[in-house]
Amino acid sequence: MLPALPRIDRRRALRGGAVSLVVLGLLLWWVLPLDEATPSGRVTVSTGVHSGVYERYGRLLKAALKEDAPGLDVQLKPSEGSQQNVQRLATGTADFTVAAADAVEEYRLAGRPGADRLQGCVRLYDDYVQLVVPRSSSVLTAEQLRGKRVAVGQVGSGVRLIADRVLTAAGLDPRRDIEPVSIGIDTMTSALKADDIDAFFWSGGLPTASVRKLSEEFDIRFVELGDLVDALHDQGGASRYYRASVMPADAYPSAQQGATVSTLSVANLLVTTDRSSSELAELLTRTVIDSRDHIGSRVHAAQLVDLRTALYTDPLPLHEGARNYYRSVKP
Repeated sequence: MLPALPRIDRRRALRGGAVSLVVLGLLLWWVLPLDEATPSGRVTVSTGVHSGVYERYGRLLKAALKEDAPGLDVQLKPSEGSQQNVQRLATGTADFTVAAADAVEEYRLAGRPGADRLQGCVRLYDDYVQLVVPRSSSVLTAEQLRGKRVAVGQVGSGVRLIADRVLTAAGLDPRRDIEPVSIGIDTMTSALKADDIDAFFWSGGLPTASVRKLSEEFDIRFVELGDLVDALHDQGGASRYYRASVMPADAYPSAQQGATVSTLSVANLLVTTDRSSSELAELLTRTVIDSRDHIGSRVHAAQLVDLRTALYTDPLPLHEGARNYYRSVKP
């Protein structure tokens, strides 16, 4: 006779099977984390003028987001610059943007619509103020722009904001003491080459491609501005965000010829509003940090994004989603 088989307790077997399923589920969760549900839908990013750093950065960020969140439809919206970017964001016609800290603070101090909804995600890189003249120009200081035809940026640009303040710090009235020309970086360089203007202001990451191209085709020089920082701070308000900085000699080698340039700088921020979900803001923040080296190989300024300082988005509070990201990578 065959030996008797042990009696199986049906309830014990069912419990054992249930435990096995739970263990299997936990193992699958560990090996295949269930975090595949990335944000989807349409997101509008306000960028900047054609050939400017904001516009190039926006295009590369869109490509990085396509990898990280294939279901996200990222729409890029060209703009005149920081001031228009902040206005679009605050009033709900854009979801994310890059803007200089002074333009953000200017909007907040003026109490404009939606200002209290603005929140920060990442401190990105610094914009450097660049006052460009032909090398043969007699202009050696900003004060000597009196009576000159000066491109000061478009009305909604951060360049215009900075140019007006720098001219005021130099003792000039931006409306009466110069001939202001309201054009952007996409046409400033050709206007200088054609002798349609005597100088132009630009504020952007280093190097700005169009300025570098100009320096390789036309003999230019940068006017030093660093000594105006105290006069700028005396203006109060958003002017406190300008810092005296040194433009490294290799930013525009053809123009600088081995010399550094004393100038001014201001931080750029990735900005959103409280309308953005925590998940979406965390995704954007993560993608910006993770794609730093890849984007930086195309837009040099992006290499300066630093995880150690990225969460300092003064004058804006940090968005909850961005805060979640920084907590997740905290050592």
